[in-house]
Parts: sequence; C-alpha cells; structure tokens
Amino acid sequence: MKFDNPEDIIQLTPLWEGERFSNGRPKVSEDVLKRMRKITLEEAWGPLWNRGYTFQFEGDFKIIHPDKIMVGRAVTAVMVPKRPDLHETLLNYGHEQEGRKGFFNQWVIDSLVEDDVVVVDMFDKVHLGTYVGGNLSTAISTRTKRGGAVVWGGIRDNQQVVEIEDINIYYRGSDPTAITDVTMVGMNVPTRIGKAICLPGDIVLGTPSGVIFIPPHLAELTVVQAEKSQVRDIFGFIRLKEGVYSTAQIDTAWTLDMWQDFMNWFDNDPTAAEYRHLSWEKELAEAQKSDSSGSNHDVRL
Repeated sequence: MKFDNPEDIIQLTPLWEGERFSNGRPKVSEDVLKRMRKITLEEAWGPLWNRGYTFQFEGDFKIIHPDKIMVGRAVTAVMVPKRPDLHETLLNYGHEQEGRKGFFNQWVIDSLVEDDVVVVDMFDKVHLGTYVGGNLSTAISTRTKRGGAVVWGGIRDNQQVVEIEDINIYYRGSDPTAITDVTMVGMNVPTRIGKAICLPGDIVLGTPSGVIFIPPHLAELTVVQAEKSQVRDIFGFIRLKEGVYSTAQIDTAWTLDMWQDFMNWFDNDPTAAEYRHLSWEKELAEAQKSDSSGSNHDVRL
C-alpha cells in the first residue's frame, strides 16, 4: 500500500471535474471557500440531504473556538490500535520508501497547504490518543492559515491551542498524555467521523453545531443554493415589514408578479449587491410556465 496515493484519490472522486492538487485531491476554488464561510449549517445540509448524502454531519464534538466558522479542504487520515507487525511495517515504509519524517500524525500535518483541514479518525481514543497539541496545532496554523482539524479522538495542550486564533479544532476530549500505540493505515482515504463520512478534498464546514463534509462536486451548487435562500429571505423580510406580502405568500410558491418584484429589487437595491453574481433564469422560467398554465409550483431549489 501507499500513503496519499494519487491514483487512489482520483479513483475515489470521479465526479469532481475541476482542478486537482498534485496528489489528485480535488481543489475546490478559493472563491467557493470564501463564499462557503457565509452560509449556515442548515443551508449546507439541505442540498446534500436532498441528493442522498445523508451521512455528512457530525455534531458530537468539543470545539476550541465555538464561536468561529471553519472552512477548508479535507486531508484525511485513519488510525487504528497498534499491532506491532503492522505498525513497524507501515512506519518503516513511510520512512524508508516515501521519505517521511517523525510519527504518523506528523506526516499528515507536513502535507498541509493553505485552506486545508485535517480530518482524522482516531477511533474515539482520547487517553494516549491526542492527535495534536500545541506544537502541531501551531504547524497547522502556519501551513493552512485559516484551516484546522477535526479529530475523532483527543488533543492536548488546550491552554496553548486556544491561543491560536486563526484555526479551529473539533475534538472529542482532552488528555495530558502524548499519542502512542496507534498506527495510521490510510492517508487521504475515506474516513469515518462518528456517523459521518469524509473523502479527501471534501469541503469541511465547521459551525457551532458541528461539522458537515460537503463533496467537492456539490460545493458550488451548495453555496449557490444557500446564497439564493439568503437573498430571498432578505427580500421577504423587507416586504413583510412593508406589509406588501403576507407570510403565507413569502413562504409558499411565488407568483410571477412576486418574482418580477423581486428581480427589480435584486437589480437595484444596494442590499442585494453582494449576491448579483447569481442567475435566476431557471426560477423565472418556472414562474412564467406556472403563470401561463394557471398552476403555482414552488421553484425554490
């Protein structure tokens, strides 16, 4: 076996058609990452759930900075309890054949680049299972700039880690012991985090409620749908305060007249300026079709 094998990563992510890193990991654009930081957990969850991705969220974590949002591209790792023959074989292979330095967790952190998030299945081990402490968390900050880590296991040096402001870490528990008696059996492979699954290159959205893993081929679609929901809500709040529409009108299918009202507001009101990269052709076409047929179908995505 090989760690961080490009052929395996490409095979695991066939639906991604965009740019990739040299190891084959999908590289969702910086623009999408930036926009992802402005959406809520529920806005990200809906498009995934509706497409059959029902095991992407896990919320049973402690959080270093519970008031901060974390967004980045996943770099995954799978750890298992130590079995001496397997442990020595894989550790020696990494050192001798792949030129890696230090212990397994250092291999993963040494591979990080800007906007990465470490996602590691530590099989919920906390005592003697502290994947990062002060030093490695500092290294994550230096390499990722604003990324972090999701650890289904332990961390240490919390008093030091909490002082690192530009990253976030989701973890199961704290312990003063160092990591030991564990072996990494996969790097950038499918990784189970509680009841969720994460693949290399998934977009990790960490919120106060927990973490959701967004497949790269659905990342832009998820952001677009979230942004459309946000700007429609802004318009709805304004019109409700003005007494133009009732809550029933806002919360159900919009008529063609309402869509025309919205588009006029969208094109001219300064409040909508940051959303003007969005296209509404599909929604308008559906509204026109419904109007001409006399039916009224909701065209929310």
